[in-house]
Formats: sequence, structure tokens, C-alpha cells
Amino acid sequence: MSESALVSCEWLRTNLHAESRVILDATFFLPRQRRDALAEYRLAHIPGASFFDIDKIADLDNPLPHSLPSAERFAEAVGQLGIGNDSDVIIYDNNRFFAAARAWWMFRLFGHARVKVVDGGLVRWKQLSFPLDSAMPAPKNKHFSAHYRPELVCDLPRMKRIQQTAGRQIIDARSPDSFLGRRSLSDPKLQPGHLPGSLNIPYAKLTDDDQQTLLPNRQLQALFADAGVELAKPVVTSCGSGVSAAVLALALYQIGVAEVPVYDGSWAEWGRQSDTPKQKA
Repeated sequence: MSESALVSCEWLRTNLHAESRVILDATFFLPRQRRDALAEYRLAHIPGASFFDIDKIADLDNPLPHSLPSAERFAEAVGQLGIGNDSDVIIYDNNRFFAAARAWWMFRLFGHARVKVVDGGLVRWKQLSFPLDSAMPAPKNKHFSAHYRPELVCDLPRMKRIQQTAGRQIIDARSPDSFLGRRSLSDPKLQPGHLPGSLNIPYAKLTDDDQQTLLPNRQLQALFADAGVELAKPVVTSCGSGVSAAVLALALYQIGVAEVPVYDGSWAEWGRQSDTPKQKA
């Protein structure tokens, strides 16, 4: 079993000001949620936290949303947040691990193992009446050296091979209506449906409804088993645009499946291709 990727709010409250620790608020909301993550961060965040924007720490030349940046771009951006290779990075969000898991995965992808996610995030922190702050930190720039781990990500050509050969189990984190092609899409270039042969585990099912903490390991194992996932066999995770797929990767890490690649482009890429098979219902 791999070491836990999580820390509790109670632990963080006790260890807020440890030297070499950097706290990041990685909150991200989907457009349909009509919430402004940066504005909410500026109003109230965990004391000392900087904002990690997945839309800016990204490949800004890629038309797909929040695509992975280059190693150089990632290193520069996190260095500006005061993160060096000796930093302990603690990440939280305010939306069911939605982008905290994405940020956690990005750090691992670029070779930084000293990274944890706050279980329950800001929701649980507020439930416990722990202190909040609106002060904007001014971190000192640090040097960060990125070491890219290609085994933790899938691009379109690799996903085509996986889908054609059934080389890995594909798990899709989207809601059932999106997975089944029943949600109306605003982009006419994006076709509905899912990768043929993929399994659906909506990311919201991985968390407790009240505390928004990740489910206990036994419940996670049962959830994957009920969806038809064989944990002893290789998997890859996907979603709408590469964000909630990382919540699946985080949950799998917690139950001992550590080396799980995320399909970065996910349905935002696959669903726009004329030559990729799509399945509905």
C-alpha cells in the first residue's frame, strides 16, 4: 500500500506554519457552476495559502482547456509561488477535490513527490471553524527543477492505442448524463458520449456528501469493484477536460494503485476528433 496522499484539516491546523511548507488553494469551478474561484480565494482562504490556477499554469497555446504546461513553464510558475524541490506542498480546494487532485497529479508528473491533499478541503476546514484569512501572501521566488514522468500521462495517440487494444481499463469520471451522451453540449464541434469500452465512476461518488472527505479505502475498493474495475490490471483515467480524472487517480493511489496515468485531453479532445470512436448509452 502506498503512503497516504492525504492530510487532515486537523493536522494542517496544527502544522500551518512549518518551515518549507507551502499551502496552495487550487479551487476550480466548471462554467455551469457560475462561481469565481479566484474571487472566493481573495475573500477567504486557509492562512498563508497561495492560489494555484490550473488555467494559467497550463499550455496557453493549446486550444484545449488547462492542458499540461511544459516542464519549464511548470517549474517557473511554481517557483514563483515559493516552491522549491525541498518544499512540502499541501493542496486543497473548495469543490470535492476537483482541482486539488489535478494539482497533486501535476506535481507528481513533474517529479515532486513531497505533495499532499487536504482531505475535505475548505468545506471541512470551515465545518471545524478553523481560521480563514484574506491576506495575499508574497512568496519569495525559488528555483524548482522539474523531472517529467511520462508514465503518468496519456496523450491522444497513446489513448487511441489503449482503446483499440484494450491495453488498459479506461475509467471515466464524468457524471452519468455526460458519459451516456445525454447532456446537451454548447460546443457544436464536441460530440457526445464516451470512449467505447470505458467504465463510469463519477468523481462525486468518491467523497462523503457532508464533509467532502474521500471515502474510506474499503468503500473506495467496493466502488471500483462494483463498476467492474479489476485493480490488479492497468488503468487509465479520463473525464471531460482532464481535471476530475485526477480525482480517480487520487482515489486509486489511496487504495494502492499508484502509477495511474491521466488522459490530459480527455473528452474535450477525444470528442472533437473525426476519427475516434464514440459510444452513447
